[in-house]
Amino acid sequence: MIVRRGRSEDLPWLVGYDDASEDWIRRCIQFEEYFVAEQDGELTGFLRFSRFWGKIPYMDMIRVLSSHQRAGVGTALFRAWEDAMIEEGEQHLMTSSEWAQAEPQAWHRRNGFQAAGSIDFRIVQPSPEIFFLKDISGARRG
Repeated sequence: MIVRRGRSEDLPWLVGYDDASEDWIRRCIQFEEYFVAEQDGELTGFLRFSRFWGKIPYMDMIRVLSSHQRAGVGTALFRAWEDAMIEEGEQHLMTSSEWAQAEPQAWHRRNGFQAAGSIDFRIVQPSPEIFFLKDISGARRG
């Protein structure tokens, strides 16, 4: 498996699998805010991030094709993103999931995130959003 930054040639695949608009996907590719996993020349998953308050790296979405789940693709995507953020000198990572989504929350915790609070967005989703933070300030890989 290869994990790399998303590129313009990945656009059609990303449009098919990401819920974001094509314009937003183009923007994220331009600003190198995608990581994609590739196996045997086929894309199998992606991680899209942004910057909360324009500062804190925030994992917006991580998605792995159902046929490749539980095979380490999500973890590989996350590790590539985390390594890139450590390399850039970032201090923290941030992510979130709906309160009612136990499995994604467990995944975040297994990857070192800790709950940091929640916001009730029930006008747009059925349960509150829980936010997670991970301190990477002392992390070094290599």
